Amino acid sequence: MGAIVLNGGDSAPVASPGFAVAGGVLHAEEVPLPAIATAVGTPAYVYCANTIRSRFRRLDHAFSGIPHHIHFAVKANSNLHVLRLLRELGAGVDIVSGGELYRALEAGFRGDHVVFSGVGKTVTEIEQALDAGVQLINVESEAELVTIDMVAGRRGVKAPIALRVNPEVTVETPHAYIKTGEKGQKFGIPRDDVARLVRFIAELAHVELRGLGMHLGSQINNAEPLRDALPRLLTAIAYAREAGHPITYMDVGGGLSVPYEAHERDADVDDYARLVRAAAEDTGLVLLLEPGRYLVAESGVLLTEVLYRKHAAGKDFVVTDAGMSDLIRPALYHAYHAIEAVTTTSGQVTADVVGPICESGDFFAKDRLLPDVQAGDLLAVRTAGAYGFTMASNYNSRSRPAEVLVDGNQFAVAGARESLADLVRLERAPLQWRTA
Repeated sequence: MGAIVLNGGDSAPVASPGFAVAGGVLHAEEVPLPAIATAVGTPAYVYCANTIRSRFRRLDHAFSGIPHHIHFAVKANSNLHVLRLLRELGAGVDIVSGGELYRALEAGFRGDHVVFSGVGKTVTEIEQALDAGVQLINVESEAELVTIDMVAGRRGVKAPIALRVNPEVTVETPHAYIKTGEKGQKFGIPRDDVARLVRFIAELAHVELRGLGMHLGSQINNAEPLRDALPRLLTAIAYAREAGHPITYMDVGGGLSVPYEAHERDADVDDYARLVRAAAEDTGLVLLLEPGRYLVAESGVLLTEVLYRKHAAGKDFVVTDAGMSDLIRPALYHAYHAIEAVTTTSGQVTADVVGPICESGDFFAKDRLLPDVQAGDLLAVRTAGAYGFTMASNYNSRSRPAEVLVDGNQFAVAGARESLADLVRLERAPLQWRTA
C-alpha cells in the first residue's frame, strides 16, 4: 500500500448517532425515516454515514501505533458511495471478483489499495488484477498459483501474491455457511501444504510472495479461535522467511461480530486487538485487517411498508412490500433481524413478518412479538447494512430497492431503484442465431 500504513492512529473513536427514536418517530441520524420513505418510496436501504465513520475509527484506533491497514470487504456492501466514504477515511478494499475490482476503481481506490481474495479467480480476473496493479493476490490453491504465474508471465510482470493459510481451527459461528477457517473448507491452503508451496513458489519466475494471511469466518464473537490460529499463521510466516521470500504483510482477515439480537454483545475490539497486535509486533510486518460486517451492518436498515394484515389458521401475518429478494439472510441463514415500527404504535401482536415473494421461505421473522402495525405503517428491519443489498436479486421480476445515504441532517439517493425497463434491458436485442 505504499507509505500508508498508519491509519489515523491518533484519532480517538467517536460515538455513533445511528438510529434513534425522537418525537415518536425513528430517525436515521437527524432525518426522520418517514421523510425518506416519502421521497424515495419503499422498500429502501438506508445507511448512516456516521455509524460507518465511528466503526472504522474504533477499529483503527485499537491498532494505533503499529503499521496496519484496514481493507474493507466489499462483498458486505459494494455501494459506490459507501466505498467512497471508506476511502476518504483511509481504508483499502478486499475484493473477491472482477466486478468488485471494477467497483473499487470506480470508487477511486488505486490498485495498490486492493487485496484480491477468493478461491475461483478466472484468467480474465487475474489479468484485470495485474493490469490494475493490485497490492496482493491471495492464493488459495496450488492450481491457482500456477495459473497466476502463467498469466503474469504472459503479461511480462511479477505478480505480488500472498498465501491464504487455512489454520484448521474450530470456529463457533451462528451458521455453518459462514465458517471459513476449519479443516475441510474450500478456503485457503491446508496448513500441512504451506511449507511445500513456499518452496515451490521459489521455482516460479513470475510471482513474488509478499504476505501470508488467514480468515476464520464471520460473526466470531470470542477470541479462542484466534488464540489457536495465530501461532499457526506465525509458523507459516517463519517458513516463508526462512525460504528467503520478501514477506511484508501479515493478513488476519475479518470476521468481527456485530449484535443482531438484544442479548448479543458487540465484538470486543480491544481483546481482539491485544491478541493480534502481539502477534504482529513479533513479526515486524505490516498488519492487514479485512472487516466487512463490523463496519457497515449496524449502519443500515431496510425500510418497508406494511401492505396487509392477515389472519389464517390461528396465526397473524404482517405482509410487507419487501421480501427475500431484497434481504435473503433470514431465508438463507435463518438470521435474526430486529424489526421495529418507524412510528410509535400502541399495542402488540405476535405475528410472522412476510413478503410478497411466491416462496414459503419468504419471511423476515416467525412468531415475533411486534408493535401492532397496520397497512400503510412503516417497519425498519435493523442491522441490514451488510449482506443486504449486495445479496439482493430480481427474483419474481422485482426491481431491487433504492439505497439512501444519510449524513447528519441530510440524505441523498446513493443507488436509484431499478425500473421495470432495467429488468429486461439486456434481453431486448433481437436474437442472433449461430451454428456451431
